[in-house]
Amino acid sequence: MDSGAEGGTGTIRVMLVDDQAVVRAGFRVLLEQAEEIEVVAEASSGSAAVTAARQLRPDVICMDVRMPGGDGLTATRQILAEAGERPPAVLVVTTFDLDEYVFGALESGASGFILKDCEPEELVDAIRRLASGYGLVDQTVTRRVIAEFARRRAVAPTESAAAHQLTPREAEIVRLLAKGLSNNEIADELFIETSTVKSHLGRAMAKIGVRDRLQTVVWAYQNGLVPR
Repeated sequence: MDSGAEGGTGTIRVMLVDDQAVVRAGFRVLLEQAEEIEVVAEASSGSAAVTAARQLRPDVICMDVRMPGGDGLTATRQILAEAGERPPAVLVVTTFDLDEYVFGALESGASGFILKDCEPEELVDAIRRLASGYGLVDQTVTRRVIAEFARRRAVAPTESAAAHQLTPREAEIVRLLAKGLSNNEIADELFIETSTVKSHLGRAMAKIGVRDRLQTVVWAYQNGLVPR
């Protein structure tokens, strides 16, 4: 997905979801100082977020986890299920660095996970990355997330029909991505150009129906593409 601009303006349209008004206000002030980012909506509960997302179709949603009136993970699943061909990228922003929230967010379809005590520029960068189709997890938990997905993987996962549509090269690149390699590392491993990695990965993502790299990793583990 490109930067989500409506009308070709290049503006990233963001919705803030948090039950604390002071948190939303702080994020709004921060984000509105950043170039190419516009806060188009706020919501104080998961249910309100679902309604607002349906009406306004933001590009990126900054989603809290624990909220009265509907939690963020349930809201994420519903928003993405209703989004059709242009789903928003959901960035889970929380104070809780706990595995259950990380995995719950990713399994719900979130594109990223970051802690509320991150630096301001990290939040802005995360939103830009998600709008450009790159998922991310806070650096302190990235490797643990990938390792835990490997551990939690079903004993005998069933490959989806999309898995059989991947070319051998596309499947290999997805496997290496799921093992935690960057584009440059994948290129070095396969003795190809980084631009070639990006092209193969883009085609693979289109075939399996995911919108970003992080959900590609989730899909790879769920569908048994990563060797034991």
